[in-house]
Amino acid sequence: MDLLHNTVRTYAWGSRTAIAELLGREVPTPHPEAELWMGAHPGDPSRIAGPDGEPHSLLDLLADDPDGQLGARHADRWGSRLPFLLKVLAADEPLSLQAHPSAEQAANGFAAEDAAGVPMDSPIRNYKDPSAKPELVCALTEFHALAGFRDPARTVALLRSLDVPDFAPYVELLAAQPDAGGLRALFTTLITLPQTALDMLLPQVLDACVLHVKEHGEFDLECRTILELGEAYPGDAGVLAALLLNRLVLRPGEAIYLPAGNLHAYLHGTGVEILANSDNVLRCGLTPKHVDVPELLRVLDFGCGDMPVQTGEETAPGLWSYRTPCPEFELSRIEVGPSTPVRVDHSGPQILLCTRGRARLTCGDDTVELARGQSVWLPARDPEVTVTAEVDTQLFRATPGVE
Repeated sequence: MDLLHNTVRTYAWGSRTAIAELLGREVPTPHPEAELWMGAHPGDPSRIAGPDGEPHSLLDLLADDPDGQLGARHADRWGSRLPFLLKVLAADEPLSLQAHPSAEQAANGFAAEDAAGVPMDSPIRNYKDPSAKPELVCALTEFHALAGFRDPARTVALLRSLDVPDFAPYVELLAAQPDAGGLRALFTTLITLPQTALDMLLPQVLDACVLHVKEHGEFDLECRTILELGEAYPGDAGVLAALLLNRLVLRPGEAIYLPAGNLHAYLHGTGVEILANSDNVLRCGLTPKHVDVPELLRVLDFGCGDMPVQTGEETAPGLWSYRTPCPEFELSRIEVGPSTPVRVDHSGPQILLCTRGRARLTCGDDTVELARGQSVWLPARDPEVTVTAEVDTQLFRATPGVE
């Protein structure tokens, strides 16, 4: 067991308080802090103190001993690559409207951009690696998001309630075909509107949202969200596209899984996020970064309906797992108190992050104290670990997925 030293990433949409408070640092911070990374991503790998007292990259540790660190079975599949990345994500402003490719789409896109000679560090490069990037986020605070296409009948009801005459022809596209095909047609139309048409239509939609909120309409939360996005990203087609998505509010401990092709945008809140160790993001709006609408349309999944929300399945005493079909990762939540020790075991590597209280980890003769905000690396060769605490304590565990 080794304590991890992790990197905080600063993006404009981040929080000046959430990550700093978790780590016990002074708030507010000089700059927004958006993500705390735990793992072996080449961009910002975690570090471990070596026998010489100097920090050593977890990347190097895996490269030197993949079988001992990952376990023979996982090393056979992933080589010396840790398949997951664990993050604390803190959003004070909306993230971009985005989706991630499947493994096949990523491999094809990566090869195509290589063949075209697009430099790896180019701002217009979509595919940084040939891997999929599914992800799951679990709320630490109330967490707001847009995710997945809403049931078309509900979307038609929302759009008709706004009663914008110039928007009516677009609404009828979906009303005439209330299924995935109709959503594709309407989304494609909205996201590719000429700027002149967008500049005419978007203010009318925003005015209608103001009126809807004043009248306490059925879609109050959805309209407030569109108004917030319209203010943050004036003249952006992504504001109209956001009208088609499920608007979610997660309570602490609730999670959503975002598979390949799921269109989403995190809006506000702090959560623990686990994802496949990839950088592939395709954006269509709500961002100053590179937008590639044709490529996004190629990977989007227009399946529709309510977005499933997980609360975790108790798979062992004190341990709740958030199940996904991903071989790259699984996230679990550990709740431990003074009289409820929890045993954790896995055939592969584990990262444990303490998000509340203070934990004591015992592995054979080795003991590590884990304060709030600290995380620890558990290689596959370590035996079963017992987690104890003197106060109610919460941890999150990242492992490769169950196959």
